[in-house]
Amino acid sequence: MRSSIPQFILRLLLNIGWLSLAALFLPRLITALHAGARVYTVEHAPYEDVAIVFGAGLRRDGTPTAILRDRVQTGAQLYLAGKATKLLMSGSNQDIGYNEPEAMRQYALDLGVPDEDIVLDYAGRRTYDTCYRAGAVFGVKSALLVTQAFHLPRALFLCNALGINTAGVEADNYYFLKRSRMIWNIRELFATAGAFFDVYIIKPVPVLGEPEPIFTMK
Repeated sequence: MRSSIPQFILRLLLNIGWLSLAALFLPRLITALHAGARVYTVEHAPYEDVAIVFGAGLRRDGTPTAILRDRVQTGAQLYLAGKATKLLMSGSNQDIGYNEPEAMRQYALDLGVPDEDIVLDYAGRRTYDTCYRAGAVFGVKSALLVTQAFHLPRALFLCNALGINTAGVEADNYYFLKRSRMIWNIRELFATAGAFFDVYIIKPVPVLGEPEPIFTMK
């Protein structure tokens, strides 16, 4: 009897471990399959009125990180190629010294995007918030999503789950070290599991404020 107790505990721990791994990897697999036919290059992207560019952090001097420049540059390429009419720059403005959307705007201006076609979302603190606010605050019904390949599956899943019909455009103007890409993909395992938790269980409502529809006639 005594010898069977450790084996029972071991089997229980193994089962818990397998369930934990499934809970971590299955959402990532589901979003990857969902994104498969929805990801395009700039050249082959379908036209949409709005392209949403996701924030990705600032350097200490307040300028965009390389990963964020990559995203903004891709958004500008879409605009200049006539693939989108407006660029929605979504990021965090957590304090006076940290203004991600404004840094994105300045870089887009440098790339030739006119100011009147840049819309700023100052409360896009995470992907869920960006997608939620794009629909609830800015009236976006469909859009192109601009971010790197590791992030696109989660972004596409969230925006579609929150009522926005989307296609993804991969930002790939820069080369990033394999170590960095590995870290980002590991993070995505946990972030994607969290996205499923948000969509199907918690259903949080981010900071909203007054509606600011991008296109008042639509």
